[in-house]
Amino acid sequence: MGRKSLFAAIYLYKGCAVKSRIDRSVISDKPEELAASYSDHCADGTIVFDLSENDEDHDKAIGVLKKIVAASEAPVWGCGNIKRFEDVKKILYTGCAKAVLNYGKESNVELTAEVSKRFGKEKIAASVAKLEEAEEHSGVIEEYVSSLVLVNERDEYDAALLKTMLTSAVATPMMVPMPDGVPAQIAAVLSKDRVEGVFGPVVNSNADQINTIKAFCSESGIDVAGFDAKLKFDELVTNSDGLIPVIVQDYRNKEVLMLAYMNEEAFENTIRTGRMTYYSRSRKEQWVKGETSGHFQYVKALYADCDKDTLLAKVSQVGAACHTGNRSCFFNEIIKKEYQDTDPSKVFQDVYDVILDRKANPKEGSYTNYLFDKGIDKILKKVGEECTEIVIAAKNPDKEEIKYEISDFLYHVMVLMAEKGVTWEDITRELASR
Repeated sequence: MGRKSLFAAIYLYKGCAVKSRIDRSVISDKPEELAASYSDHCADGTIVFDLSENDEDHDKAIGVLKKIVAASEAPVWGCGNIKRFEDVKKILYTGCAKAVLNYGKESNVELTAEVSKRFGKEKIAASVAKLEEAEEHSGVIEEYVSSLVLVNERDEYDAALLKTMLTSAVATPMMVPMPDGVPAQIAAVLSKDRVEGVFGPVVNSNADQINTIKAFCSESGIDVAGFDAKLKFDELVTNSDGLIPVIVQDYRNKEVLMLAYMNEEAFENTIRTGRMTYYSRSRKEQWVKGETSGHFQYVKALYADCDKDTLLAKVSQVGAACHTGNRSCFFNEIIKKEYQDTDPSKVFQDVYDVILDRKANPKEGSYTNYLFDKGIDKILKKVGEECTEIVIAAKNPDKEEIKYEISDFLYHVMVLMAEKGVTWEDITRELASR
């Protein structure tokens, strides 16, 4: 089996994250912040269990699930309260990487083939609480399910169930719950051939140690998504003080945030913890970015330049990077020549932002406001018309016409997106998951 995973778990009840399936003590009224924290600390994903008891609470849970997916930079699996095809559709349409069918319910088993054929096997998982649930439906699982999630009331490690599952005829990869455990215990479970990952409290309660756990697993020969440095610090070129400059960039929009320095200890701590750590030349000591302000920088990638005397860090920035409160330290303009920025992601976002501004602050004579005022039917009519114009233009050998028509179409699609509350991040996240 390939790379092994460490997943967090969130238990949703009445819109809040609670301690477990049976302990409904609220641990957060903003589950999306928990999910963001888990992914920032390098959890490979999160399984969200919907514990709602009626349709109204389930609909609320779907709304919260959408927020969780938007906040998490790691995959989210949605589990619980699936009764019909539409429930799977709703879960996957939130952006979840997988919908998890409960094989303790025969109705969920019966749904498997339909939803797998519609959305793809890789989007469908199944939860089982005992061997019989898997063996009885082994044919369906093998053909239509990509992962099995072992479950019990407390999401405790069930060594007996795992042992029987490992020796059963069901070869589908398994996610195994663990309540706690030292790195050696976690590695022992991950080393099993059919185990694709562990999840639950063992990850939740050790979020700030995930990279340490992954380092131990990697040293034990287990393939995990950790930070295995391809260059050692002594291969880098430092200045006379043993320091190397680090340019820090937002990994999403490529904005340059700041410049700082690392010594060997800061470099090693950055790789070990996944949080940017620097050396203060004025204070003569290490410092973790955000330790006092809460504005942490979580590492996404670290590169050395061609001479290996400068580092580029791509990070997920919490809050502002600059001590002044500015997002970036580079805000003092010296000179600037006007130019047209044609970076596709920036152009799309800028146009979308203008459309959102028109919706929030109507401007007399604005065609965008005319569309919003006329409503969804008019917007859809224009999207359809522009789509037809693209088809007609495509028959013309001159590409200028099709460029013009595609631009018109994309503008009207963005008006539709704004009307329906869909963002470019929603779209790019969906495309990236395909």
